[in-house]
Amino acid sequence: MAEVALRTFVFSLHRVHAFWRTTTPTDRTAAAVAIFCVLAWTTQLGTYVSKLGAWLVVLFIVAAGYLVVRFARWARRRLLWGLRNRLIVAYVFIAVVPVVLLIAMVALSAYLMYFQFGAHLLQDDLNDRITEVAGIAGTIESALESSHARGAFKEPKSIVQGPGISAMLEHARKELPGLDVHLPAAAAAIGSNERPVRNFSGLVQSGGSLWIEAVVSGTRDSSEGELYVRVPVTSALLQGLAPDLGPVQLTTFRPATNSDRAGDVLSLNGRRMVRSGQAVSLRALQPRRGWYDIEISGGSTLDAVLLNENGTTTDTMPVIAGFSLRPSQVNHRLFASLGLLGDPLVVILLLIGFFFLALEVAALITGIVLTRTITAAVDDLYEATRHVRQGDFRHRIHVRQRDQLGALAESFNAMTGSLAELIEGQRQRQKLENELTIAREVQGQLFPHELPQMPGLELAAICRAARVVSGDYYDFVKLGSSKLGLAIADISGKGISAALLMASLQAALRGQAISNGHRTTAQVVEVLNRHLFFNTSDDRYATLFYAEYDATSRSFSYTNAGHCAPFLVTDGKVKRLDEGGTVVGLFDHADYRQVSVPTEHGALFVGFSDGLLEPENVYGEEFGGARLANEVLRLRDAPVKEVAEGLLSTVEQWAGTQEQADDMTVIVARFR
Repeated sequence: MAEVALRTFVFSLHRVHAFWRTTTPTDRTAAAVAIFCVLAWTTQLGTYVSKLGAWLVVLFIVAAGYLVVRFARWARRRLLWGLRNRLIVAYVFIAVVPVVLLIAMVALSAYLMYFQFGAHLLQDDLNDRITEVAGIAGTIESALESSHARGAFKEPKSIVQGPGISAMLEHARKELPGLDVHLPAAAAAIGSNERPVRNFSGLVQSGGSLWIEAVVSGTRDSSEGELYVRVPVTSALLQGLAPDLGPVQLTTFRPATNSDRAGDVLSLNGRRMVRSGQAVSLRALQPRRGWYDIEISGGSTLDAVLLNENGTTTDTMPVIAGFSLRPSQVNHRLFASLGLLGDPLVVILLLIGFFFLALEVAALITGIVLTRTITAAVDDLYEATRHVRQGDFRHRIHVRQRDQLGALAESFNAMTGSLAELIEGQRQRQKLENELTIAREVQGQLFPHELPQMPGLELAAICRAARVVSGDYYDFVKLGSSKLGLAIADISGKGISAALLMASLQAALRGQAISNGHRTTAQVVEVLNRHLFFNTSDDRYATLFYAEYDATSRSFSYTNAGHCAPFLVTDGKVKRLDEGGTVVGLFDHADYRQVSVPTEHGALFVGFSDGLLEPENVYGEEFGGARLANEVLRLRDAPVKEVAEGLLSTVEQWAGTQEQADDMTVIVARFR
C-alpha cells in the first residue's frame, strides 16, 4: 500500500511539473498575486495590508480575471478539439443552458420572495409589540387624566396599583417580559396645558441595549412630568417574536469614532457605524418537510432612537435584524418589507437578469457557430467519400481549421493517397494467411492422429498453439508390441521457423527411435543433438524429454535434455524427472545419460512445456511448478484426459485471458 501511494505521489509530481512548464512568467505572477490577496483577507496578514484598501481588491480582480481568461483559452483548446466534445458543448449551449438559467432565475426569485416574507413577519410582530406598549402607556395616561379631572388627587403610583391597571400590566408582562413603567411626579403633570404634549413609541437604543419604549406627555430631555413604558429587547422577548421564523437576532450599532479600528467599522447608506450589542432568540429552526424545504436566511433594518448619556435624543441608528426560516412555515403569511436592504437587492436581481439574458444570447450564438463548423466539416468528408467510392483517389479535402476536424481531414487526405498501397498490402497479407493455414494443417499431420494402445498404459495429450503454428512437439512411437517411446519438446522461438525445426526434429526422432535397436535414450538424444547442430543456425535449439516404457518389465527410462522436468506421481508424492543433460542443437558434443525409475501400479506421468509454468496473473505472478504440482496431485485420480484438460483450464483461469503468451502442451500417462 505504501509503495502504491508513493508511486501515485511521484506521478502527481510529474504531472504538476509538466503543467508548470506550460505556464508563462505572467501566469505565475498572476497566480502569486491572487494567492497573496486571498491570504491577506483570510489570515492575520490582513491587519498589515489593510491600508491598501481598494488597491488590494483591484489587484485581485485583475489577477483573477487574467487567470480566468487563460484558463478559458486552455479549456477551449482541450475541450473543443474533440468532435464529440464539440457536439456536446453545442447541445449544452443550445438546449441545456437556457433551461438551467430559467430554473436558476425561478429559484432565485423564490428565495428573494421568502426573504421578503421573513422580513415582513419580523417587522410586523415587532410593530405589534410597539403598539401594545404604546397602548399600555395610553391607558395609564387616561387613568391619570381621569383622576385629575374628578379632583381626586391621588399619587400616580397608587392609581397604577389599582385593580384594573395592575391586572393589565400583569397580563402584558407575559408577552413583554421586563415591562417597566415610569410615572410622573404627580398626576396633575399629565394633561397640563403648560407644556406641549408629545407622544412617542418605537425602538430606543441606550448603551448597547435596545428597548421598546412609549413616552406620553413630556419630552425626553427631562424626566419631570414624564410617563413612559419600556420593555428591554432580550432573548426572552425575541423568543415569542414572529413564531413562524427560526432563530432571530437583533444587532445594534453606534456611530463610529476615530478611535475605532477600520476592520470594525461598517458603512451603510453613507453612515459609518460600529456594532454595540446583540440580542439572540434561543429557539431552533423547524425540521424540514422535504428536500425542497431548505433553510433561508435573511435580514432587514430597523430604526432606533439613539439615547445619549445625558438623556437627550439627537439621532437615529439602524438596527440590523437577522433571521432564518423554512418556506413551509411561512407560506400562509405575506410580507413585503425589507428596509434599507430592499433597493440593493432589487438592483442585484436586475443585474442578474441582464447577465442571464447575455448568457442566453451568447449560448445561442455559440451553438450556431459550432453547429455550422461541424456540419461544414461533415459535408466536406461526405463529398470526399463520394470521390473515393468512384475510384478517384486524387481528391483532397481543404483543411479549414486546426482542431480534430482539421486533423480528420488531413488523415482522410493521407488515407486516399495510400489507399492503393493498403489494398495491395491486404492482398499480400491474405496470401500469407492462406499459407499459414496450410502450414498449420501440415503441422497437424505431424502430431499423432490416434494414441497408441499399450497394455497397462493409458495416454492423453493436448497441444494448444499460441499462434497459427506451434513450436511445441509431442510424439508417441511404438517400438514393438510391448515398448513405447514418449517425447515432448519445445523449439526455441515461435512461428514458421519453430514449426519447421519441429518437423525436422520429429522426422529425426522417429527415424532414430524406430531404428533404435539396443540404443539407450541417451544415445538417441545424442544423435538428435548432432543432427540439429549441423542442420540449424547457431541460435536455434530445442529442449527435449525422451522416454521409453517397456510394459513387460514395467521399466521407464528417460533422458531430459534441458526440458521442463515432468512429474511422476507415486503414492501421493511427486518426483521430478530432471536428469539427462543440456538442450539439443546448441553444442556439437554434449554428454547425456539415461535414468530409469520404477513405475508402480497407478503411477501417473505428466509431461508439459513451459507454456504451463510461465503464464502470469493480474499481479504479475507466474503460475510456476509448485502450483502445477499441487494441481496434478488434486487431479491424480481422474481419467488421464480429464487430467490434461484440467491442467490447461487451471492455467488459463490463472492468466485470466483468452490470449496465450506461449504454446501449451501436456501429455499424461497412467501406469496400470
